[in-house]
Parts: sequence; C-alpha cells; structure tokens
Amino acid sequence: QVQLVESGGGLVQAGGSLRLSCAASGSILRLNLMGWYRQAPGKQRELVATISSGGSTNYANSMKGRFTISRDNAKNTVALQMNSLKPEDTAVYYCNLRLVGANYWGQGTQVTVSS
Repeated sequence: QVQLVESGGGLVQAGGSLRLSCAASGSILRLNLMGWYRQAPGKQRELVATISSGGSTNYANSMKGRFTISRDNAKNTVALQMNSLKPEDTAVYYCNLRLVGANYWGQGTQVTVSS
C-alpha cells in the first residue's frame, strides 16, 4: 500500500509564493512518475507538473516559468515551488504517484490566492 501526504498549502496574496511538499511511503518502485494536479471548484482535475524518477519534467503551459517541480528519490518526496501566484491558481492541489499498473493520490491541500 502506498500513502501520499501533502503539506504546504494555504492562503497567499496574488504575486506571492508557496511551496507544496508530498511524502510517499509504502511499496514504491524505483521507476515511477510523481506529480501535482489541481482541481478548482466546478472544474475538472488538471495537470500541473510531473517529474520522472530520472528527473524529466513536464508542465502545463499556464504554469511554465512560474512553477518548479523537484523530487528527492532517496526520500520519496516531491515538491512544487509556486511563484507569481494568481487568483486563478486557487484550487485543491493533489500529489500523484504513478507506477506501472497503479496510480495513487494524496488527500489534497488547499491553495487560495487572494487578489
């Protein structure tokens, strides 16, 4: 069983920064994809960014240049540094771990950006 625990959400003013962290525990294979997704009220969950165990990253277009994803393979953690936050970034942010044949989600952490 795999568990993902997020931390770091909160309330920030537009233009500010937040850093989200996610720690994975359990039976985690060395080769995996970790990432962040978000879901705003009334909208579908969408990709924010992913990072492979080899360090390859992928970002949604609207996050490029503002968000940075990183990971520590030894600790099975992934982080998301969010800069220049906008009110439209307000959402619940979910950590994701994808293995061959399995997909795991954290409980989500709320990020609220005030204008």
